[in-house]
Amino acid sequence: MTDELPRNEADLVAAAAEFAASEVRPHAAKWEKARALPAEVFQRAAAAGLTSAILPPAAGGGGVSMLCAARMADVLARADFGFAFALKVHANAANAVARRGTDDQCSRLLPDMIGGRRIGAFCLTEPGVGSDATAIACAARKETGGWTVSGEKAWVTNGVIADVLSVYVQTDARAGWRGIANLLVEGGSPGFTRGAPYDLLGGHAAGLCGLTFDACRVPDANLLLPPGEGFKAAMAGINMARMFVAALCCGMLADSLDRALEYGAARMAFGRPILANQGLQWELADVATDLEACRLLTDRAACTLDAGEAGIAECAHAKKFATRAAVRGISACMQAMGAVGLRADEPFGRHFAAAKMCEFLDGTTEIQNVVISRSLLRPFGLDAS
Repeated sequence: MTDELPRNEADLVAAAAEFAASEVRPHAAKWEKARALPAEVFQRAAAAGLTSAILPPAAGGGGVSMLCAARMADVLARADFGFAFALKVHANAANAVARRGTDDQCSRLLPDMIGGRRIGAFCLTEPGVGSDATAIACAARKETGGWTVSGEKAWVTNGVIADVLSVYVQTDARAGWRGIANLLVEGGSPGFTRGAPYDLLGGHAAGLCGLTFDACRVPDANLLLPPGEGFKAAMAGINMARMFVAALCCGMLADSLDRALEYGAARMAFGRPILANQGLQWELADVATDLEACRLLTDRAACTLDAGEAGIAECAHAKKFATRAAVRGISACMQAMGAVGLRADEPFGRHFAAAKMCEFLDGTTEIQNVVISRSLLRPFGLDAS
């Protein structure tokens, strides 16, 4: 997986794999059962260089390629999707501050974010607003010296522990997407409250919950993106996130396939390994083909982003195919394990629930079809409905 990466990037992927094996996999089932991820894990990840890899070198980061970052996400998700997704969201939040923030914001927030002492989160989705981000209703009213934010956000990754919240707000409902700005709300701000962690089928280490802002005061110094720039940045971030979701699915699918093959080679039935049965061989061969396709689509999307292109269709293709393949393939691998696949100390239940979550994250499969259809119809002067 790292042959085409430069040495420094290959070393980071190896470091991520080592961290996953030593610090994540042994605890993943416990985190899922406890419905929580210990915050100090972010500090250990920071010590391994995992929180700053994508940040520009001038901000104290590694400046790695999107291809390298995708490979890191892949190996981390093999151990646990919830942790891998939480870490990726945090790293992306720090990267947004590093690349778009003021000198003051970078000096105040980045050192602790890079060190894993302050956790970042994106707040775009709302209880009544999902795919149509132009319809967000969380409002920010300009006042002397700052903004007053009122509204709710939903499905916030890291929401249960984050204290650097990148909140997308509507400053002028009449302006539509042009009124959307981005404010950095710090934990402990008056008027800011967290909801209870969501009780889900899986992925609890991602710390998902809802947030409420009740006349929450945010100083001008915490304006990250003014009206007119917030929405465009959000869409660019979602596009990149789709590539990362595909990479995470690659990791979960690869881990499931490896475990099914190892089990099938060792498990005896009727005097021979169950992997000697052609039916199982072919079932897992289909999983392996889908995995190869997932990796190629993900790599293509990452390389397109690295080339400075928008990569909108490429990221949509990767996410659409990888999420579907993961749901189907992880289920097949679980079936190959028999009843053993149902055990909580095996990763299949966590992987399967997370793969299904991935079909909704950062745009549903149906939204990916809209994006892809637009790319197909554009040469004909038509638009997807």
